[in-house]
Amino acid sequence: MHFPQPTPQPTSIPEPHDVPYDGVLRLWVDARDVARGIYRVREVIPVSGAGRIVLLYPKWLPGFHAPQAPIELFAGLTVAADGHDLTWERHPVTVNAFYVDVPDGAAAIEAEFQFLSPTDPSQGRVIATSEMLALQWNTVVLYPAGHYARQITVEASLRLPEGWQAACVLDRSASDGATLHFAPTPLDVLVDSPVLAGRHFRRIPLDDRGTVHLNLAGDRPDLIDPTEPQIAAHRAVVTQCDRLFGGRHFDRYEMLLAVSDEMTAIGVEHHRSFDAVTGPDYFTGWDEALARRDTVPHEFVHSWNGKHRRGEDSWSPCFELPIRNSLMWVYEGQTQYWSKVLAARSGLWTREQALGSLALTAATFAARPGSRWRPMIDTTRDPIIAARAPLPWTSWQRSEDYYSEGALIWLDVDTRLRALTEDRHSLDDFARAFFGRNDGEWRVTDTYAFDDVADALNAIAAYDWRGFFTNQLEGTFDGTDDDGIRRGGYRLVFRDEPNAYAVSKDAVFGTTTLTFSIGVTVSSDGALSDVLWDSPAFAAGLTTGTRLLAVNGASYTAEILRQAVAASASGAPIELIVQTGKHVRAVSIAYTGGHRHPHLERVEGRRARLDEIYAPL
Repeated sequence: MHFPQPTPQPTSIPEPHDVPYDGVLRLWVDARDVARGIYRVREVIPVSGAGRIVLLYPKWLPGFHAPQAPIELFAGLTVAADGHDLTWERHPVTVNAFYVDVPDGAAAIEAEFQFLSPTDPSQGRVIATSEMLALQWNTVVLYPAGHYARQITVEASLRLPEGWQAACVLDRSASDGATLHFAPTPLDVLVDSPVLAGRHFRRIPLDDRGTVHLNLAGDRPDLIDPTEPQIAAHRAVVTQCDRLFGGRHFDRYEMLLAVSDEMTAIGVEHHRSFDAVTGPDYFTGWDEALARRDTVPHEFVHSWNGKHRRGEDSWSPCFELPIRNSLMWVYEGQTQYWSKVLAARSGLWTREQALGSLALTAATFAARPGSRWRPMIDTTRDPIIAARAPLPWTSWQRSEDYYSEGALIWLDVDTRLRALTEDRHSLDDFARAFFGRNDGEWRVTDTYAFDDVADALNAIAAYDWRGFFTNQLEGTFDGTDDDGIRRGGYRLVFRDEPNAYAVSKDAVFGTTTLTFSIGVTVSSDGALSDVLWDSPAFAAGLTTGTRLLAVNGASYTAEILRQAVAASASGAPIELIVQTGKHVRAVSIAYTGGHRHPHLERVEGRRARLDEIYAPL
């Protein structure tokens, strides 16, 4: 009897080598078809002789910390040489790799294809509308396997709709009407330099050197018409970063911010730019939409933390070899910490709003029980495990908690440094020494490991930093690290009314947050977007996706639910009619605590280090 045996493995993808690729790839992208979101691509790829080559569609993207190549949106591939069609074959295992047999005498091959950008959020990130577009170069380029990305030179051109303006940090060699021609650049720099273009466009200088700009594209002209105080707050982000880091690692920087409810909201860091989409009320609803305002400092800080310097296993020589994320608690965790601090230092937030944000973060992770079983270091694998797909029980499963819970660890570090040095030194000194050194050098030349972080902190204040981080990252806990808040002169308390930041966050995301009372977050349509594990709502059998139909005999509204929670403090019941799928049932929530919303309260007699941290430099 013969049992099945494994199929032989296909030919492997050539390993990358740090040697120059012979010739310059020429890339043309036609992005005029914004009505259908179709990007048409033509590419001429030099070859060195006859034989089989492998072309790769970029897969492992640094800003996403995961294999995020949208290969499902790649279509229409044809390949030719000297006017003759060639056949291509997809690699049987690596689906973003294509074999092409190059004939004798060919000096180059020509590839054509389309990138079919999503036309609905259910298909992925919407990046093209009738008024604007974003272009990520990784979606429109094939590159030859066997070389480091920095060793492949690309000369790119982009054709836009007539009358549109665009921003991109790449040097332009020329402009021909609606076509932008960019100077030859290494492939890794190209992929790290997205484009924002639009019919309604504004470019605002943010520093005296004229090297940092805020580029705005909007659904309408009035959405990108910030007031002078709003512009001043964004200028102050640049000023405060200069003072924090003490050096720059870019020759110029282009903030690319789309203000739209048609494009998909996102924020992706790049070395000399960022690619972000915020809501249409970013400027026009300034006071109400304050929860949106930490995006700009977060992505800008990444130029230092995550781009110029990044963890050694977050760097890869090409877009095919995997990225590992063991130092995401520095890359994203410390950046998340600085984004909140800089929002306060720049005036994007008031100190009270920053304290409200911190209170919400601290209370959230104190309530979530996932840290009882899963150490934070394991969440650094979540970009690969879940790729931000919706989860049924986020509070138990955990999801990229190295961001916000990581920020709480860095608050602990900051206040601990201050206490150890009698407030002569702080995490500001670490930022300057670790990320700000080598002013003017903007290439990625210096990665770091765990011990480098501990050593840099020890140079500021002697302490068992290795043991501290090992415990925080690899241990399991009931609750989270609130030492930074207490050492900062505050304590976490709960009150009947939400703080101003929490009110804005609910308004921005269209939610009603009752996490700390009955344990639910409710979307504007009455559907539960989150149920806290082990909460009263969990005990009643409620799940994410369940829809609230009625509260105590009245048709559901957010206000009626809030009234019921408030009345629970005097013993009133919380009786719900809910629908899960096709099933409708009655649910009773066993809860008598009234409203509980997090705030930070000053502790008399303790130094108000949080106030000092949030003060401008």
